[in-house]
Amino acid sequence: MKHIDLVYFNYGGGHRAAALALQGVIRTTRPDWRVRLVDLVEVLDPKGAFRKLTGLAPEDLYNKRLARGWTLGLTQELKLVQGLIRLGHTTLVRRLAQHWLASEPDLVVSLVPNFNRALCESVAGSLPGVPFVTVLTDMADHPPNFWIEPGQDQHLVCGTPHAVAQARAAGYAQRQISLTSGMILRPAFYETPRIDRAAERSALGLDPARPTGIVMFGGQGSTQMVTIARALADRQLILMCGHNEALIRKLKALQPAMPHAVVGFTPDVCRYMQLGDYFIGKPGPGSLSEAVQMKLPVITFDNAWTMPQERYNAQWVREQGVGLVLKSVRAIGPGVTEMIERLPALRARVCTIDNRAVFEVPQILAMLIARSAQDQPALCSGVPGGSSGLLPCRA
Repeated sequence: MKHIDLVYFNYGGGHRAAALALQGVIRTTRPDWRVRLVDLVEVLDPKGAFRKLTGLAPEDLYNKRLARGWTLGLTQELKLVQGLIRLGHTTLVRRLAQHWLASEPDLVVSLVPNFNRALCESVAGSLPGVPFVTVLTDMADHPPNFWIEPGQDQHLVCGTPHAVAQARAAGYAQRQISLTSGMILRPAFYETPRIDRAAERSALGLDPARPTGIVMFGGQGSTQMVTIARALADRQLILMCGHNEALIRKLKALQPAMPHAVVGFTPDVCRYMQLGDYFIGKPGPGSLSEAVQMKLPVITFDNAWTMPQERYNAQWVREQGVGLVLKSVRAIGPGVTEMIERLPALRARVCTIDNRAVFEVPQILAMLIARSAQDQPALCSGVPGGSSGLLPCRA
């Protein structure tokens, strides 16, 4: 029995979602592995000192800012946070090493940014020979010291060729890097049953024949959705609000000319996405990848309020030709008009994207465990038997 530890935290929700997705696939495909989810915040603050001091969990402050759209200035705040992590590095390594000594994993996988130097050094110092892997849940790094830490003895799993190029620029050898075909998505996005779109739309009070936009800004929603709903009062929309009850109330209070279906938190996002013709949302790696997986062309935004680690994602949309990138939500009216005019061509481009990352990552982890046991180098770039078609290299 191999013990695989997946390290996550709840900042933004995407890191935990990726961990749960991997856990689900591994349970199905690797019955000889035991997967453990490790909440980094609980390991570093087991007594909840931050919560006792402030009345909130650390991630709650971040998530509340996302819900309110208060993302301006996050670049400067990120530098401050990274500086504090550097100052506390020795303490972080010590606490993490104590955890690994007690749990004794056979492989540690990080799905979080900023802490990977401490995570890598703690594993190497406490459990020599145990592989440490960082799986980027963003389409690109935001250097320095965000996802890719130079000079570390670890393996990097990248979801875009751009991230691979960043890893090589940081000094990582080809054998330390694997390229997957995209971001990790929940298995449900590959198992969607066929639905009666006309009946499902009618049940939501929508016109089955009218083009329908899916509006979603992550699990916390965003007040920007109110601006979008008002600007698109003459368009049919499904507004996905997540856990944001205040946003739900505001949207339901509007009286648009065309039907707007307002939906709160649901684990069945993929079913609602099947009812749409196009997607509107922030350039989050998860939401963009989910929309593309469900064959929806996307409209997203790139401006001063875009979080620094998500700015490449807008470029990815342009490079792949899967949608439109707007400078502001104020341009959403003309943007939707252009989207509907170009819908057939954009949809054809979206249908060329084949993301199998959630199934490829376990293959990479299996190879790393095997190579560690044989005291051989880790993977060459690419997924053995996966989308890249590359085979592992030997010394």
